[in-house]
Amino acid sequence: MIALTLAQASLIVDGALKYAHENGLKPLAIAVLDARGAQKFFLAQDGTSLKRGEIALGKANGAIALGVGPRTLNKMALERPHFINGVALSVGGPVVPVPGGALVRDADGHLIGVVGISGDTSDNDEAAAVAGIEAAGLTAETGG
Repeated sequence: MIALTLAQASLIVDGALKYAHENGLKPLAIAVLDARGAQKFFLAQDGTSLKRGEIALGKANGAIALGVGPRTLNKMALERPHFINGVALSVGGPVVPVPGGALVRDADGHLIGVVGISGDTSDNDEAAAVAGIEAAGLTAETGG
């Protein structure tokens, strides 16, 4: 299995923070999980609102559990809310089916992880995730 390294996860977080700073985003919480759904890196900036970390983790957890980008997960929640409720009960962690992150793929297209971000608007959270993933030389898949 191809694995997301700690060095790559760190580059993703650094890139997302750089994007957030350059674009005036509100303080972010960033969760990076590997393809197994294990936490690889977590960061909450000073000033994030209460529970932003849990929301970021839920965005990432739901996406990696189903292997779809957060925007696809959001569409599924709108179309099949009972299914998403069942997923939330069965995956053993929070599931937040809204945009604000992206799956992480390597140069060969292998799924190696996921990023969930919370703190600003969903679109801005997603843009920061994509910027971070691309800064690490990897490919983002939002599901959009």
